[in-house]
Amino acid sequence: MTVSVRPLTGEEVSARFEDMARLRIAVFRAFPYLYDGDMDYERRYLETYAAAPGAFVCGAFDRDDLVGMATASPLSQHKAEFAEPFETRGLDVDDFFYFGESVLLPAYRGQGVGVRFFEEREAEARRQGFSNCIFSAVIRPADHPLRPADYAPLDAFWRKRGYERIDGLRTAYAWKDIGEPEETDKPMEYWMRDLTQS
Repeated sequence: MTVSVRPLTGEEVSARFEDMARLRIAVFRAFPYLYDGDMDYERRYLETYAAAPGAFVCGAFDRDDLVGMATASPLSQHKAEFAEPFETRGLDVDDFFYFGESVLLPAYRGQGVGVRFFEEREAEARRQGFSNCIFSAVIRPADHPLRPADYAPLDAFWRKRGYERIDGLRTAYAWKDIGEPEETDKPMEYWMRDLTQS
């Protein structure tokens, strides 16, 4: 399967809302996110995200089918839960470009699309004048009952891309897990890369 990866225009993002929502629901349902999503929530989230100044969306396509997507925006334009730990530490949120989701259907993995998602977002960070790229990842206990026996964390992949965990910097973000009656806070950790360092 040949996959093409490219940034989406604002018009394309608007036209692809339903496809993007379905992708997020499908991919984030798997461990470690276990997200029990719905289209109404997704539509509100994506509309808010797309309206943020500096928002960036990159798509992966199999012909015309959207099979993956990655997002980014200035941290100052992202949800308050993700900026708050930086402000608490006295860090200027305007210094950071935040990578949101990176989702890809399982059948298309292992072809370098994940690497391209990072490259495209880093290029956008540079274009907007940022040198610090960050993202957050959910923390799940090693003995979580829904953790697959063959689950492999992405830490090694992230480190190969030049990212390192920021010790002690955490936040909480709420969503509804599979099997939960309502949303609950999930602990999130941060990873960062300084683009000025080789």
